Amino acid sequence: MIFLKRFSVAIFVFACGSAAALAQEANAQNAAAPSPTPSSSTESAVEAKPAQAQEPPDKRVFGVLPNYRTVNETGTYTPITVKQKFIIASKDSFDYPLVLLAGAFAGLGQLADQNESFGQGTAGFARRLGTAYGDQAIGNMMTEAIFPSFLHEDPRYFRRVEGPKWSRTYYALTRIFVTRTDSGRRRFNFSEVLGNATGVAVSNLYYPAGRTANNNIAKLGEQLGTDAISQVLKEFWPDIKRKLFQRHKDSP
Repeated sequence: MIFLKRFSVAIFVFACGSAAALAQEANAQNAAAPSPTPSSSTESAVEAKPAQAQEPPDKRVFGVLPNYRTVNETGTYTPITVKQKFIIASKDSFDYPLVLLAGAFAGLGQLADQNESFGQGTAGFARRLGTAYGDQAIGNMMTEAIFPSFLHEDPRYFRRVEGPKWSRTYYALTRIFVTRTDSGRRRFNFSEVLGNATGVAVSNLYYPAGRTANNNIAKLGEQLGTDAISQVLKEFWPDIKRKLFQRHKDSP
C-alpha cells in the first residue's frame, strides 16, 4: 500500500507538471477551432450517434473495473445531459465489481495495518471494506455527476484509440487534468480535482486517525493516481482483449 501511494503521488506530480502545457495547447486548439453549432435539443444530440469504426467500449475492464463513462473519440462531439451524468456515476458507483475493488484495497490496508483503530480480524476487514467502498463511491459521484453538473463539464473518458502507445499512455494519464465542457471545448478538469478533494474531506468523517493535512494530501494523490491508472487500462483494454481473443482463436 505504501508503494501504491508513492506511485500514485508520483503520477499526480507528473500530471501537475504537464497540466499547464496541455491547457495552453487546448486553448490554442480551441481558439483555432470553429465554435460548435448548438443543438436544439441535448437529448437529440446524444441520441444521434455518429458513424464509428470501433465497437462501443465494454462496460467492465477485465470484467471488474467499471467502464460506463468511456467512449471512443470521434470527429463530432455530442454532449450529455445532467440526468445522463448521474446515470453514469450511479452505474460506476453501485456496480457490484466495485465491491471487489474495495476488497482489494481493504486487503492491502489490512496487511499494512492502516488505520490501526479499525483493528484486525473480520471486524477490521469489514471496516476497511466499507470505508474503501465509500472512498470509491463518493469520489465517483462527486467527479462524474455533482461537480460536472454544476461546472458544465463532461465526465466521460474519450479513448484516443489510435497513435503510438507512449502517446496514448500520456494522453490517458493526463486526462485527469484536461476535460471537455458541455460545449465541447477543452479546459482544466476542475470536476476531477475538486470532486476528489471533496471526497477526501468527507472521508475525514470515517477515518478518525487520518485528519491531518499530510494524510489528506496523500489520499488526494492516491485518488487522482488511481483514476489516472484506470484510464490507461480503459484506453488499452480493447487492444488487450483483441489480442487475447486472437491468440485463443489462433491456438490449435
